[in-house]
Amino acid sequence: MRFKDVFSIIGPAMVGPSSSHTAGAVRIGRVARHILGDLPEKADILFYGSFADTYRGHGTDLAIVGGLLDFDTDDPRIPSSLSIAEQLGVDIAFKEGKGQFPHPNTAKIVARRGDRETTVIGASIGGGNIEVLGVNGFDVKFTAMYPTLIVLHDDRPGMIADVTRVLSRENVNIGHMSVDRKGRSGEALTVIDTDSSLTDDVVREVAQLATVRDVRLVDLTTNKGGASP
Repeated sequence: MRFKDVFSIIGPAMVGPSSSHTAGAVRIGRVARHILGDLPEKADILFYGSFADTYRGHGTDLAIVGGLLDFDTDDPRIPSSLSIAEQLGVDIAFKEGKGQFPHPNTAKIVARRGDRETTVIGASIGGGNIEVLGVNGFDVKFTAMYPTLIVLHDDRPGMIADVTRVLSRENVNIGHMSVDRKGRSGEALTVIDTDSSLTDDVVREVAQLATVRDVRLVDLTTNKGGASP
């Protein structure tokens, strides 16, 4: 059983004013950055609920862009993130999203670089913690509190067993798994969070499994997130 440490309850070291509206937003942005695998050239950011009502006043816009720049929650550059993104040539657009989500502090990021596009839906659930609710059209959930492996693959018998076999051989313990698929024998997305960091060799071995199309690592603890090496 995993136990919450005190920092997951009171929130992380951060640039304020709010763990929900700033620290959580930074982490949602960083998740999108790690899944995209690089600095985006363009990002459309849609805010829902409370985020939509207050993002300018609470600095949620600055925070989520800071995350896209891969800044951590306590990075002093966060208040300048919009100007830094502009200097780096990142085209940012903010919008107020329509529709309902389970949590009022929800954001949707559509980030693009070259021919690659990543869509992440995440909610800031308090204390700087987040829950990712969807990735690239798949209904998967994870918290990004732990190193998280994201595997796009064809839906086939034995696929998950193949991935878990690689992790087991390297003595990597799985804490949580979420799977969704577009249809039987179609595209599927498997998300696995682990109790320890993953080496480049492990990520590379998973990427080389049959019918795997793409592998991404979200690791907010080490700045190792991104594409398979």
